[in-house]
Amino acid sequence: MADYEDIRTGRHCVFVLHAHLVFVTKFRHRVFTGSHLERMEQIMRDVCADFETELAEFNGESNHVHLLVNFPPKIALSKLVNSLKGVSSRRMRQEFPELARHYYRANKLWSGSYFAGSVGGAPLSVLRRYIEQQNRPS
Repeated sequence: MADYEDIRTGRHCVFVLHAHLVFVTKFRHRVFTGSHLERMEQIMRDVCADFETELAEFNGESNHVHLLVNFPPKIALSKLVNSLKGVSSRRMRQEFPELARHYYRANKLWSGSYFAGSVGGAPLSVLRRYIEQQNRPS
């Protein structure tokens, strides 16, 4: 179960929603350095703040990044991903012109696809057993 400090509240709900996101560079080009990743983390944190989400963890390698986000139920994950990828691509190419030369025709930093996985909570077998054991009225 989630720790109490992870539980968030909305106007009509109480929630703990985490997602693991992975973004891969276009053509899997190895373009990121440590300074690129540091700046990208700040950009991603700013975008998350605009969406009232929390970037709990960020890291990456030369051709992909991993994000752990804590988001409210009113946020469509696909819209958050679209904004994260779009804003980070635009700002990174503006601030680091050397990134643009890898993508002179595509003019995009990220691949069109991404990975999103739900994270946290009890294992599915425990949840399934809990639901099965509910006292259904006859």
